[in-house]
Amino acid sequence: MDLRHSLGARSAVTTSTELDGILTALADPHRRRVVDLLAERPESAGALAASVGLTPPAMSRHLRVLRRSGLVQGYSHADDARVRIYSLRPEPFVDLNDWLDDVRQFWTDQLGAFKDHVESR
Repeated sequence: MDLRHSLGARSAVTTSTELDGILTALADPHRRRVVDLLAERPESAGALAASVGLTPPAMSRHLRVLRRSGLVQGYSHADDARVRIYSLRPEPFVDLNDWLDDVRQFWTDQLGAFKDHVESR
């Protein structure tokens, strides 16, 4: 069984372009820390920068990558339009989890077939 064949039900956009962007965004430890913080509650860029220990410009660059990947969304604070509040978007995480489930299932099937082969000898 070919991994690409087993993942065939997933759209090409999700498996290549969108998934690549998600994995690239999550490859950086600072961005993973931001995701962890935003999983707790929405935060401003300034609060995120202080929590992660980055300068505001560095945090802005990381948030840009997270927004472009679709993992994070920003909206203006109700009291001050200059302050942007960031939160996680669930859809990309669902897509990532679905892809990981497919990969897990592929390897479970492969290892099961290997076990059957070894035991049949």
